[in-house]
Amino acid sequence: MKIHWLYGPSAEERGWFPLPSYLLRRHRLMRLLRRIPPGRLLEIGCGAGTLLYELSRMGFTCSALETSDQARGVAKHVNHDNPKVDIFHQPQQKWLGEFDYIIALEVLEHIEKDEVALRQWSSWLCPSGALFVSVPAGMSRWTESDIWAGHFRRYEKAGLIELLQRVGFLILGFESYGFPLANLVEPIRARYHGKQLENERDSQPQILSRKSRNDRSGVDRSLPVFVYRLMSCFPIAVVMFFFLQLQGLFVHTDLGAGYLVHMRRK
Repeated sequence: MKIHWLYGPSAEERGWFPLPSYLLRRHRLMRLLRRIPPGRLLEIGCGAGTLLYELSRMGFTCSALETSDQARGVAKHVNHDNPKVDIFHQPQQKWLGEFDYIIALEVLEHIEKDEVALRQWSSWLCPSGALFVSVPAGMSRWTESDIWAGHFRRYEKAGLIELLQRVGFLILGFESYGFPLANLVEPIRARYHGKQLENERDSQPQILSRKSRNDRSGVDRSLPVFVYRLMSCFPIAVVMFFFLQLQGLFVHTDLGAGYLVHMRRK
């Protein structure tokens, strides 16, 4: 595992490295988490587990729920010598009222019954606990990337707010993240994933199940590793730093590719 001064951990030896959409999301989330006292934290759908690695070093005691065997393997590799991180395949009975914070980034769109999932997550929070959720924005932005990843939906701002309030959350912060870089990257990703879908249809007798698409979406990095190495070069990293900061000017608009919501139980 390597630690980049701007991008954080990567696990090239396991084929995982951070891409721009992840980095834009991570930047906004870390901005929020650095303002709160460390506590017991659960990440749902931890993917490669690099956020767990970083948060544990910020003082959080971390647990994770990751149902993908592929992703869980990478996350355990990243955190193999980390006593402050536990990664589980299934929810645990002891989780009721257990956590000060829950994080679920790009998870809710993969779940058919999203309201049921949110109510379960709420039950795992302590009475004053906080939930941080990110989701892709706008069904008008639906592309081949959503099909490739096994999404059920993208979210409209008003509908997402209504859903969260109906479940019983008080919204403390609502951001539209990623503009303009994520909006520029999305069409490129869509073309790339469209070609992957075509190859899958040509080479496989059966279409991949939605679960299989969900399982791969958090850790699949079929792009050549040189893409990340190019991103890591100092001049390009400086450009990325500029875009990470620039998105902050647009978080109160509806221009970004995704929403990041900070909320607590009422």
